[in-house]
Amino acid sequence: MNEKFSYKRIFILGFGFFGISIIWALYNAYVPVFLKDFALSSFIIGIVMVIDNVFAIVMLPYLGALSDKTRTRLGRRMPYILIGAPSAAIFFALIPVARAHKNLALMMGTIILMNFFMAVFRSPVIALMPDITPSRFRSQANGIINFMGGLGALFAYFGGKALYDINYALPFYVGAAMMLIANLLVVIFIKEPEEYRKPSKEKVKLWELLKKTSHESFGELKENLKDVFASQEKSLLFILLAIFLWFIAFNSLETFFTSYAKFELGIKESTGAFLLGLFALGFMVFSIPAGFIGGRIGRKKTITLGLFVIIAVMLIALYLGTQAASGKIEVNFVVKAFAGLFLLGGFGWGMVNVNSLPMVVDMTTEEKVGGYTGLYYFFSMAANIFAPPLSGIAIDHFGYQSLLIFATIFFVLALIAVQFVRRGDIVGQKPQDIYELIPDMD
Repeated sequence: MNEKFSYKRIFILGFGFFGISIIWALYNAYVPVFLKDFALSSFIIGIVMVIDNVFAIVMLPYLGALSDKTRTRLGRRMPYILIGAPSAAIFFALIPVARAHKNLALMMGTIILMNFFMAVFRSPVIALMPDITPSRFRSQANGIINFMGGLGALFAYFGGKALYDINYALPFYVGAAMMLIANLLVVIFIKEPEEYRKPSKEKVKLWELLKKTSHESFGELKENLKDVFASQEKSLLFILLAIFLWFIAFNSLETFFTSYAKFELGIKESTGAFLLGLFALGFMVFSIPAGFIGGRIGRKKTITLGLFVIIAVMLIALYLGTQAASGKIEVNFVVKAFAGLFLLGGFGWGMVNVNSLPMVVDMTTEEKVGGYTGLYYFFSMAANIFAPPLSGIAIDHFGYQSLLIFATIFFVLALIAVQFVRRGDIVGQKPQDIYELIPDMD
């Protein structure tokens, strides 16, 4: 490990996250609307939209562990990026082509292959950060790359609207090109540590390597899940349950809100994506203050306050959307109101999201931090598998107006679950205290 820390190098690595975020934001915003062209029910569309999360749960831990054991002249992570990023970009760009040909088989083929190749390189890109960053600087580095990921999402939502209004295929072509260029910058300018760029002299059979990697990657997750349910003190179980519930709520909105905007409010799907962008902007702007608030009044209180804010936003939006759909309020007024509400909702989401992972990892020992981080992502990804089909069933039976009701119910359930959490909190820290703790939180 090179003990030198370079902000420039971390910003370059952040382009990898920038490109990935562009793809996912565009995919979640527009693909559900495309699938509606094929007369699919919202439940079936929800099933299609969980393919990425199925690949994530199955492949990301495995490929992360497999890349740990890889040794090539380029390094242990770069081969996966070189294979995955160009392939994912090609199939992502083919999605609007499949829509134009009105060919469901082609559409499903491109979606499945795009999701597969995204999974191939996501975990290795994430793993590059600790590879090239000394332990005491990883918190700062993580903040930078998440900032870059946030910029990518904002570009997709705001820039994507302008491109979509010209031609619905343009966001996909431009997004694919930007993701490819972004990851090319990572490959060209990021050099992995020397020890990972020396091909292994030990001859290992491929099948044996794959089998061993599978046992190691999923064995640790199995053991940590046992800890969750076997422990007499249930704080870890309840915070993970809360995470599961609020990600069901959030992912249902992320998946179907553009469809709600088009089919319920009668506005362009690109305008719906723009409103989602304001939610992302609110989250990005309030992420750092949310950390300070969590350190000052406590993480549990901050998460609780954030959930109250989001629930209030959902209830007001539900009322306004219902009034607009019935013609009692002008749609233009509702769009402007939604803009302000979603920006505020992003503030609340920042209070929830920024403080939840620290709560999880502070419930264990230093040796298990990585494993408990894996638990956090396992429960959030599992929620993303359940959310689209469940909310799709609600939409099929009760219409698109049920989307905001569905999300509100799960945010309320998450709020209840958080109240049973008794550990993983810190209270009474001033901002400078938090900065002093950063080296100890790696």
